Amino acid sequence: MSSSYGRAVREELRPLTRELRHAIPGVYRGYRELHDAALQTGALDAKIKELIAFAVAVSKQCDGCMAAHAHSAVQQGATPQEAAEAIGVTFLMNGGPATIYGARAFAAFNEAYEAGAGSDDAPR
Repeated sequence: MSSSYGRAVREELRPLTRELRHAIPGVYRGYRELHDAALQTGALDAKIKELIAFAVAVSKQCDGCMAAHAHSAVQQGATPQEAAEAIGVTFLMNGGPATIYGARAFAAFNEAYEAGAGSDDAPR
C-alpha cells in the first residue's frame, strides 16, 4: 500500500496543533495528563486502549485522531487484523459513516504498520 494518508494528516496538523498549544499551554498540559492516565496499562493493556481510541476516532469521524491512534496502536503491537476488527465494531455502532471513515482509518493503520511506527511523530 503506497498511501500516506496517516502521515499526511499528522504532518498537516502538527504546525496547527503546535500554534494552538503555545496559545493555551495549560489546557494542553491537562489534556496530556488525561491522555496518559487513560491510556496507561491497567486491567486493559495499552494496545487494547489504543484500539478502543482508534475505533472511537472512526465513530467521531476525526481524521487526526484516527491517524494518531493508528500510529500509537501499531507502537503498542496491534496488528492489521486487530485494527480491522475494531473498525468492524464501529460499523455496528455507527452504521454507514463508519464504512467511509473506517476505510480511511484502516489506510492510516496499515501505513503506520508498514512503517513500523518506530518514531513518535503524532501531533500532541
